[in-house]
Amino acid sequence: MTSTATPRTGAASTDTPAPSPWRRMRLWGLAHAVDDLYQGLVPAALPYFVLERHYGYLATTGLTLAATLGSALPQPLVGLAVDRFRLPWLAGAGVGMAGLGLGLSGLVGSYAGVWLLILLSGLGVACFHPAAGKAARADAGDSAAAMSVFAAGGSVGFFLAPVLATPALMAWGVGATALFLPPAALLCFVLLRRSRRAAASGHVVTSLAGDDRWLPFTALTALEVVRSVAFFGLNTFIELYWLRELHAGRAAAGAALTCFLAGGVLGTLAGGRIADRWGMVRTVQLGAALVLPLLAGLLFAPGAWLPLPLALLTGAALNLPFAVLVKLGQDYLPCRPGTAAGVTLGLAVSVGGLLAPVLGLVAEAHGPRGALLALCAVPPVALLLGLLLPEPEPGRRPTDGR
Repeated sequence: MTSTATPRTGAASTDTPAPSPWRRMRLWGLAHAVDDLYQGLVPAALPYFVLERHYGYLATTGLTLAATLGSALPQPLVGLAVDRFRLPWLAGAGVGMAGLGLGLSGLVGSYAGVWLLILLSGLGVACFHPAAGKAARADAGDSAAAMSVFAAGGSVGFFLAPVLATPALMAWGVGATALFLPPAALLCFVLLRRSRRAAASGHVVTSLAGDDRWLPFTALTALEVVRSVAFFGLNTFIELYWLRELHAGRAAAGAALTCFLAGGVLGTLAGGRIADRWGMVRTVQLGAALVLPLLAGLLFAPGAWLPLPLALLTGAALNLPFAVLVKLGQDYLPCRPGTAAGVTLGLAVSVGGLLAPVLGLVAEAHGPRGALLALCAVPPVALLLGLLLPEPEPGRRPTDGR
């Protein structure tokens, strides 16, 4: 039975037109982009901390660890809290914390202060994803295309981080992190006001009564981990492949990374629409099946410019299932949509990043091409896991009383 929110006495009539779901999804997509911008700003800013503060490699990787510890490990616990206590204000508070920590990190002098501020930024990311993922799913309904707007926001944030940060950091040094405080403050204000209005009208996001299906959710989580290993591996080594294996210039190498990340945005949006037409599980399987031939084509195409379209298509195929995986996770755990979002958007993605050093060892021995060749083993595993996924039961979604 569907659990819905009941407006309090004196609330507006149900005849009052509700805001467009697509309008609400655009807000969630923008909020996700701003939130994940701060995740992307950490690696973009690290070289400038090295240059100005003279941090060693150990200290630099310590800052990466702070961001990962803050953003990855707490997300399932935050998801449990969101499902248990609702906490509609947490999405706004999370994006505010993410921006505050990162924005102030370039202004403090001590390493310990920088480390704690980046940890705080990561904790803000961890607070945002489960709460926003649950609320966005309620607004999206059963539309994977609508949910892809929210998911694509994160890809846009990662894409924009180096584009926006590099010129500012080159011009003003690490203190330029303060320039990124206003977007978080604005979105924090908007989301907190939205949550207060919803609470005042008696409308809250709730969960469905039903059976959680942990076995397919486990397979889906494993697939998300495998997919994220490929994403982090390509994100790390694609520029080095162009520079060291193709002997290209920095412009071509930067274009390769740009094509890969832009393809990820396009693939996320396309995946939602494909899922609405052909089914979510088929979309996941299609993405896994396309990655291997596209990645192989990228590695064996001659020259520095011919492989660029294949970098775009590889990013698109790799991210084709992204929004679908988030939605599927919530369909498999209808009673715990916040927990599902915390795992699929946070923990599973970050675990893939933690496994990236294994590819680093491969690259040390065999170069960037060897690391990318090793990634060719990932798509068959993802396809096998995709074959284990059942289609979700219809109508299983969190609801919003609006």
